[in-house]
Amino acid sequence: MPATLEHVNVTVSDLERSIALVTDLFGWEVRWRGSAIHSGESAHVGGEHSYVALYQHAKQSVQPIDSYITTGGLNHIGVVVDDLSAVESKVKAAGLTPHSHADYEPGRRFYFQDHDGTEWEVVEYD
Repeated sequence: MPATLEHVNVTVSDLERSIALVTDLFGWEVRWRGSAIHSGESAHVGGEHSYVALYQHAKQSVQPIDSYITTGGLNHIGVVVDDLSAVESKVKAAGLTPHSHADYEPGRRFYFQDHDGTEWEVVEYD
């Protein structure tokens, strides 16, 4: 049996805002929340078998990077949904901008940057 991806871990500037966004957009739940490395706090938000670990450090440091040219950069997080149009409406309602819409075999997709600049790809398969 091949390995299964369990989670990714991203640093956010406002843990409450990030939790609210992904629970609203994707219908996810907080699986766990608590203290984390470097006096930070983490929340594991997702479904039964996988999640996104949202981490907020006690002291924020913002260094803009282009992840596509930075070795080890996180380029985007891909999420499969049942209703792409409904999620896109929620993205817009959150004040975020969907972009790079595309139809491709076997589905369609769009991308958006969250409040911290992390890019998300949202996909609906036919």
